[in-house]
Parts: sequence; C-alpha cells; structure tokens
Amino acid sequence: MTSSPDDAPDFIEMGAGPSARRIAVRRRAGKGPGLVWLGGFKSDMQGTKALALDAWARDHGRTCVRFDYSGHGESSGDFADGTIGRWLEESVAVFEQFCEGPQILIGSSMGGWMALLLAREIRKRQQKQQGGASLAGLVLIAPAPDFTEELMWKNFPADVKAEIETKGMWLRPSEYGDGSPYPITRNLIEEGRNHLLLGSAIDVGCPVRILQGAQDPDVPWRHAFALTHRLPADDVVLTMIQDGDHRLSRPQDIARILAAVAEIG
Repeated sequence: MTSSPDDAPDFIEMGAGPSARRIAVRRRAGKGPGLVWLGGFKSDMQGTKALALDAWARDHGRTCVRFDYSGHGESSGDFADGTIGRWLEESVAVFEQFCEGPQILIGSSMGGWMALLLAREIRKRQQKQQGGASLAGLVLIAPAPDFTEELMWKNFPADVKAEIETKGMWLRPSEYGDGSPYPITRNLIEEGRNHLLLGSAIDVGCPVRILQGAQDPDVPWRHAFALTHRLPADDVVLTMIQDGDHRLSRPQDIARILAAVAEIG
C-alpha cells in the first residue's frame, strides 16, 4: 500500500462496534531502512518534525510511514477514548500492514514510549515467526515512557486526582495546539499501568539514539537519564541539548534528529 504524502491518506479499519475506528496512514515508497514516525500525545502526522522526516525520506529515496492515532489528526475516534494500549494496538497494525524489511522507529514524547513498546512487540513476534519487518534502530525525541504515571499521576495535586477518580476525567489546560484544554481520563491513567517500562531492563535489540532538551518543562531531562539506565549499555547514545525545549522543532534540532536517523540508516 502506498499513498503520496500530498494525497489523501490510506485508512485501516480497527476494532468493532463502539471501538471501531479508521486510522489514517501516509506511506512514501522508497528503499530501506524505512522510517516510521510515532507522534506525541495530542499531536499528528502533519507536525514540523514529521514533515521534516518525510521530506528527508523523499530527498534520500527512503520509505517513510506516518500515521495518526485514533482521536488524533485525520484518524477517527474520540481522543477521550484513547489509551496507551489502544494506540499501541494501532501502531502494531500500521507497522504490520505498511512496513517491510528493516525499519527505524522515530518517536517523539509519547511516541518515544510507543516506539519502545512497539519494539518489544516486534521482537516478541519475530521470536515466534521468521520474516516480516524488523528493527534497524530507534531515535527517541524527548521520550516520555510511563508518562501517565511518572509525569502525570504522581505530580497531580490531590484535587485533580480526586476529580479524575470521581468524575472519570479532568480537563487539563494546554500550551500547545489551539490552547484548548484536553481530557485526562481515569482510563488513560489506569490502563497506562499495564505498559510501564522503567521498572526493569528494556531490551530492544537495536541501536538507540535519544535527543533531550535540558529546558524541557514537560519531560524533565532526568526522565531521559532514567530511560538510558534501563537500556543495554551498547550502542545507546543520549544527546543533551542544553537550550532545547520539549518540541525540539527548531532548524538546529531538526538537523540533529535527521543526523541521528542517517547515522542508524
């Protein structure tokens, strides 16, 4: 399946009944290793970093897959129904249907968590069956594994926790997008506990490059350090960008991200 990134996206159907949703995917044809973009919480495949990655793939004749989680961008579904498990299920489905041969997973913020979970899932499946797409490496940008627990729940004041527990949802103010508040649901927090990674070793079986801004207000640089301690010591490089924020979307940040992708590829 191939769609020009400038055309309407392809869609894959997921779930049934109330959980049915259509996932929007754009795949640029080319050679490998392919690039797979995993976006952040409340972001989509038309963001600055995703488009820069796609343009780099075009210029270098590389395959590039981008998609929107349900409740994001051009995909259907309600954002408030989203959980880490649901978005991981969608990531696996996109990977299996649109990727062949070695792939580099590039994950931003929540997408960094998703990339690690997807990498683990790919390894499990490869041990059971030969062939299919494989992993060439991971590039993680301000990765936020376990953020629902470590960066949200543990830092929420008592009144916010109470509202989530009693009403099932809290509307969190946002400094991103159009600035409108977005729901943090009890289901997001509770289901996220099924996917926590930082409590034990994370063996992804491929090179990992992490880029982290020291001035990131959303994912503290200590979080990136905690992640590196859980990864194998060989071929894991953490780059600290002293004046970098959470988005890492400035031209110099984009250049570093693309250099990390090129180094693995």
